[in-house]
Amino acid sequence: MKIKVLGSAAGGGFPQWNCNCSNCTAVRAKQPGFTARTQSSIAVSANGQDWLLVNASPDILQQLKSSPELQPARGPRDTGIVATMLMDAQIDHVTGLLMMREGKVPMELYCTGSVWEDLSTGLPLVSTLSHYCGVNWRPLPTDGQSAISIPQLPDIEFVPVPLISKAPPYSPNRYSPSVGDNVGLLITNKATGKTALYAPGLGEITPEFEAVMQSADVLLVDGTFWTEDEMVRLNFSKKMAADMGHLPQTGDNGGVEGGMIGVLNRMPASRKILIHINNTNPVLNELGPERALLTRHGIELAFDSMEIEL
Repeated sequence: MKIKVLGSAAGGGFPQWNCNCSNCTAVRAKQPGFTARTQSSIAVSANGQDWLLVNASPDILQQLKSSPELQPARGPRDTGIVATMLMDAQIDHVTGLLMMREGKVPMELYCTGSVWEDLSTGLPLVSTLSHYCGVNWRPLPTDGQSAISIPQLPDIEFVPVPLISKAPPYSPNRYSPSVGDNVGLLITNKATGKTALYAPGLGEITPEFEAVMQSADVLLVDGTFWTEDEMVRLNFSKKMAADMGHLPQTGDNGGVEGGMIGVLNRMPASRKILIHINNTNPVLNELGPERALLTRHGIELAFDSMEIEL
């Protein structure tokens, strides 16, 4: 089983089009130690030809251009993407669906009832796509235990796991969360029994979710912010990381406890990888002390085109 990181940045990408923070300025200037990134998404395959797209980033066309294995070219019109699965209804995870409207058959879309409702009302992509390819909705379970299979990927099992995070601003659940607004995905290679957990939006670690993290061989989890007050301190927002549904890497006073680093230190996974990195996060400086701290704790930073085999 192969997992390919198509995009590793948070919403807006890196550099973000209207941002002049020190990171975005550095990557535009091509300074050493800074690598551009597109908005987060992964693809999963067992045979290298049939792929599940997990989250459809606005950068999907650029990502597919950089991933020729997702275009097998078996006919005049073709794609290796057999289905798409959404972790939430956030703009940076769903608007790429519009770029896939030229499909000759209805799009196979796996998402929870909450996400489907948001895409039918607050951000009505479903009705828009109905005028092009159409959409076949495949509801995801939200009990955190039920496994699903995708016909074209019979050797892989998927278990959606509910998360505590935030629904998008256009969702009626923004300030009254419901189960299914956000999910992570436990992905299992049936042949080897190896598992990976993908959770790009994660605001709080519940005991139930920590147990799932403990079971995974590879963790690919939320790395949006370095500190809780990152956006406030840089004068980009009045919102703290928690307000946006993200657990920062560090806790109080920059310590590792109370943040994602402390959580990952408790995990037995062979690989611990942060994804969905915001453009303001100092870990984007590959030569900086924050990246060095991650390395000392055995934590990797996802990058576009990164491949994980299980």
